Amino acid sequence: MTELLTLDRINVDIPIGGGFMKPATLLQAVNDVSLTVSTGETLALVGESGSGKSTLGYVVAGLRKQTSGTVTFKSGRGGESDHTPVQVIFQDPFSALDPRMVVGEIVAEPLRLKGVPSEKRQARAVEVLGQVGLPPEAARRYPHQFSGGQRQRIAIARALIAEPEMIVADEPLSALDVSIQSQVLNLLDDIKKQHGISYLFISHDLGVVRHLADRVAVLYLGRLMEVAASEDVFQTPSHPYTQALLAAVPRIGRGRRKKEELLRGEIPSPLAPPSGCVFHTRCPKAQDLCKAERPALLPAPGRPTQLSACHFKD
Repeated sequence: MTELLTLDRINVDIPIGGGFMKPATLLQAVNDVSLTVSTGETLALVGESGSGKSTLGYVVAGLRKQTSGTVTFKSGRGGESDHTPVQVIFQDPFSALDPRMVVGEIVAEPLRLKGVPSEKRQARAVEVLGQVGLPPEAARRYPHQFSGGQRQRIAIARALIAEPEMIVADEPLSALDVSIQSQVLNLLDDIKKQHGISYLFISHDLGVVRHLADRVAVLYLGRLMEVAASEDVFQTPSHPYTQALLAAVPRIGRGRRKKEELLRGEIPSPLAPPSGCVFHTRCPKAQDLCKAERPALLPAPGRPTQLSACHFKD
């Protein structure tokens, strides 16, 4: 597959506080992250809250500027200017939709910004709403007249109308009832197959990730812990943090979890990340080397395509 997106050593530092004669403290939200996403691929970003997933997604979408590093997008459309390469689906489908606008206007907004005539963009809005399973009359109604699942479909339609090559999906299911999540998940999967769209899929739900993702990148305190094919991550996780995340997934009939599998303590503050391996304060394998030296992201033993940043990787 052709590489569509390349992130090269992305860093995002967010200034906190500061004022007159007092410098701001820098929060290291993303630290030295390098990743690629291929055409038609779904790369999932997983990790606990505060791991930098959404911040990295916003950098890809152009909603936040990185402090350093480069974002390279290689369009497969030969430089067409009528299409927006990246669109976003936000976590909360209600706050992401303007309550003062009817749905047709909301969905067609990307086309209005491109100067597309009103009649043409409204026709296109109805067409895209149909692709996400909503009737033509939905275009004349307001967001509050729809359920949470329907509002998320509207948000998906708005992302699709600009014909993007990639969609950044930031926890798109977390605000929905469990009964609706599977419908939206299947819709995202169908869109990928029909349109060849790539996803940067941000989620803490590993069950959803296993169903949708081709590859998984595990973040902890803004740093990559593991990057591998989805099958490898779920069957033979290499990094102790990945193993702990998988051990925390609710399970039935598989016996009690081993004590050493569970995460200890709380995630440290990104204002003062631990030295060496940032995970060493909670890691059951941690030794003095882990406190002193940051591990490189290197292949796991016997698995050249499964990268893990651990001195004592499995």
